[in-house]
Amino acid sequence: MPPVPLLPCPSRLWSCGRPRVKPVGQSRSGEAGLAEPVWRSRSGEAGLAKPFAFCSRAWRNSAPCAPPHPSRSSLHLPKAATKTHAPKVGFVSLGCPKALVDSERILSQLRAEGYETAADYAGADVVVVNTCGFLDSARAESLDAIGEALAENGRVIVTGCLGAEANVIRDAHPNVLAVTGPHQYEAVVTAVHEAVPPPHDPFVDLVPAQGVKLTPRHYAYLKISEGCNHRCSFCIIPRLRGDLVSRPAADVLAEAERLVRAGVRELLVISQDTSAYGVDVRYATSQWRGRAVAARITDLAAALGELGAWIRLHYVYPYPHVDELIPLMADGKVLSYLDVPFQHASPKILKAMKRPASEAKTLERIRAWREAVPDLTIRSTFIVGFPGETEQDFQTLLDWLDEAELDRVGCFRYEPVHNAPANTLPNAVPEDVKEERWHRFMAAQQTISARRLARRVGTEIDVIVDELDGDQAVGRSMADAPEIDGRVYLSLARGPAGAGAKKLRAGSIVTARVTNADEYDLWAEPVAEPAARR
Repeated sequence: MPPVPLLPCPSRLWSCGRPRVKPVGQSRSGEAGLAEPVWRSRSGEAGLAKPFAFCSRAWRNSAPCAPPHPSRSSLHLPKAATKTHAPKVGFVSLGCPKALVDSERILSQLRAEGYETAADYAGADVVVVNTCGFLDSARAESLDAIGEALAENGRVIVTGCLGAEANVIRDAHPNVLAVTGPHQYEAVVTAVHEAVPPPHDPFVDLVPAQGVKLTPRHYAYLKISEGCNHRCSFCIIPRLRGDLVSRPAADVLAEAERLVRAGVRELLVISQDTSAYGVDVRYATSQWRGRAVAARITDLAAALGELGAWIRLHYVYPYPHVDELIPLMADGKVLSYLDVPFQHASPKILKAMKRPASEAKTLERIRAWREAVPDLTIRSTFIVGFPGETEQDFQTLLDWLDEAELDRVGCFRYEPVHNAPANTLPNAVPEDVKEERWHRFMAAQQTISARRLARRVGTEIDVIVDELDGDQAVGRSMADAPEIDGRVYLSLARGPAGAGAKKLRAGSIVTARVTNADEYDLWAEPVAEPAARR
């Protein structure tokens, strides 16, 4: 099934695809002001003719450059669809992978009811905009997206994080048809029904077994919980999405099985706090494959490891019990990859952030993890310029970074978040100082990353292919998550695998020998034919 076409970005500052020019630091996500990485689709640029152009740059720390909103009197509101063809819904999805999963769920329900997805505004009977509301820049971009949808189509339903503040949306755009908050799936579907009645009752056979997916078919995001119990001072996720609500382990595993049967070869486990999974239900068990599986991240990860796919863990808060995941990585049950948002290293700043505040203990744990799993890849994110950050605090961070030698790093300039407690903290850092520290941080990490990647030259790695381009394939190693980490460029014209390399396709997993490296990416030649589907 081809990817679902989504509407293009409202902003032309960035295409929806992966940026062609790399930032100066290690992370391609290092241009935002928050604790989470930027996720972008690389399957289409921001053109109406291109499929799968979903918008996910709402974490950018820059002013959006959408066209100005039309005056309210100039908005053209077309009549509800009266055509005999299936009603079509346009969809704009902003923000992080967790919001993307919400969009997939809504689209799956609409597909079951006979709705089709429009490739452009003109072909849509109604447009749904799934917003991001975390940063002020994200809020502005979401409002711009709503404004463009109104200007281009006129019949707009708003959902997502910014939807939790309906008054903000209606003050800016009183002509929207409906506003719902985050993870209010049924409310969105009901609003679509009211705008464009469904052609029939739901038919399950209209939806692929894996549901409607907005990622390439060989990988998928697997959301295991919603909400967060933490109260980090820079964050408003609990206010927007509530406290932690974990899915039963059997439900997560059943979804994962469907995805793998449908051809997914990599599952990216996501949530607001992956390592807290099951705390809210006291690690309750549920039945899967005739046995009880606890809603605990270690138990869930072990069960997922039985499915024969790459299992990648994201948003892992550094609890002590995260250490229990390391043996699963050593045994090959899950990928040797940890995405842990450390945020800073200065105890004073971590305390102000309301984050764990022992940089020495963190370094000890990193050393222990790597001793158990020598090829472990650690990704993290940091904030520079947080209120009260002195030059000494920043130097503490640089020293910690040099000792930790992390593999993948995103660094964000602090940006105030609407209604976040950190907004009231004293001693705000000037913008020029934030900028200078960001560049110093990224330059330091660039050196570390180049050194670590250079060690891979001459080694053999497994690569999952994302796309083919002539006599070259572009993929990722086990150390690289889609969109935010590095790439592996495979030469198909060279290498001892010979004709076997010609059999590569998106989703193939092939063994390759690394021939070159830079600060971000690897170049390699296949040495074995693609692995058979397990």
